This record gives sequence, structure tokens and C-alpha cells, in this order.
Amino acid sequence: MTAHALGYQPLREKLIVLRGQTFVADVSGALYWPDERMLVVADLHLEKGSAYAARRVFLPPYDTTATLAALGAVVARFRPKRVVALGDSFHDCLGAGRMPAHDALALRALQAGRDWLWIAGNHDPIVAGLEGDHAEDLTLGPIHLRHEPRAGVLEDASRGEIAGHLHPAARVASRSGVLRRRCFVSDGKRLILPAFGAFTGGLNIHDIAFAALFKPQEVQAHMLGRDAVFTVARRQCLAEAAGLGR
Repeated sequence: MTAHALGYQPLREKLIVLRGQTFVADVSGALYWPDERMLVVADLHLEKGSAYAARRVFLPPYDTTATLAALGAVVARFRPKRVVALGDSFHDCLGAGRMPAHDALALRALQAGRDWLWIAGNHDPIVAGLEGDHAEDLTLGPIHLRHEPRAGVLEDASRGEIAGHLHPAARVASRSGVLRRRCFVSDGKRLILPAFGAFTGGLNIHDIAFAALFKPQEVQAHMLGRDAVFTVARRQCLAEAAGLGR
């Protein structure tokens, strides 16, 4: 099955098979499950800027607007029946209450006419005042969706996992230098999404947090380029340079 056959632009996305289910990894960092007409995003971290401002660390106050605009573009392209936000959708539990009115309206417009599920995250275990459903996790067929990946390598051949939380990123050498990009990470059993939020960083896939979840020889990084998703094996990726990190 090709991306073209699914009716989407082939350069902007990569097909990933997880426990027999086909997913579309989009260059935006969103994941689409065609059979379920479901869009999945992780780690939006809405209102991160205002959370930092409360601690007198001032960032440009546009993260929520930028993140919702990017999400709106993906929703418009895939037209999902359901959207699942895989936790840390807000940077803290009070974030929804700090959203400016225009951002709250933009979010409600995205939710209109479709099911919306907020999965609990470590930053936002409970977020009051939001339309949509709330849950700790979600199981559909052989796939379990949650915020934080379950500890350990998945050995059960009948179950797959989709998670966020770790904000994966990869570094590779190219003709023009070293590139560092957000990425999807998968071994065909578990899939970890990149952070979708405008102010979110990335954790190198060589970090010990990933070593505890995957057998290194089975891992692929699906890196987000400007116009395409490109796949590299973990062995082709570089460890983090000194002074760089999440």
C-alpha cells in the first residue's frame, strides 16, 4: 500500500506498520490511522509560554496560537473522524484557563463535528473546562495508546503501543553538515511520536530512556524534514553533541 493509494501527498508522510496496522506518519509530527479515521498528536504543551511567564521566564507568547494553527492544517488535510491527544496537551493543569479567547475559539473549531479524546499526561493529569472526552489511555484492537510508554521492551506479539512523552529527536550527518530533527521512533511493536508543540524540544534517541524501551538493532527513526519524512536506522544516527539536549 502506498501513500498515494491512500489519497495523501506521498512526500509529506511515511507509512509505518505496527502490529499489522498501517499508520501514516506526517511531516508535521502527527500520526494518522486510516482504518480508524483517527489523528493522533502528542505533547502539544499548550500555554507553555504563559506557564514560564508565571515564573518570570519570558518566552514569546505565541506558542498556543502556533501549535493550534499547525494542528488545524493537519486536521484540514486528513479530515479525521476522531482526534486523540496523547497527554501533555497543556503544560500544566491550569493551562486551559489561561488560554486567550481567540485560541479557545480556535480549539473549539477544531473539535466541532468530530470526536476528541484527551489522554492524561504527566504535566496535565486533569484538565478541567475542556470539551471532549478524557481518559487515562485507549485500546483499539491490537494497539494501546497512552502518554508515557510502558517500561521495558515489548515482547507480546499480539499487542502494540503508541505513546509520546519522550519528545524523540535524531541527528544525522549530511553533505551540508549535521541535521537534528524531531522524529517518530519505532521497532514495529512500539511507536513513539515526536512532540507536536511549538515550544517543545527533543531527546536524542541514543538517550538511555530509549535504550530501556527498544532493542537497538530493531529501531528506526522517521525524521521530520522540511517537506518529507525520511527513515534512518538507529546505527546511522549520531549521539548528542556536548551541550545539546532536550
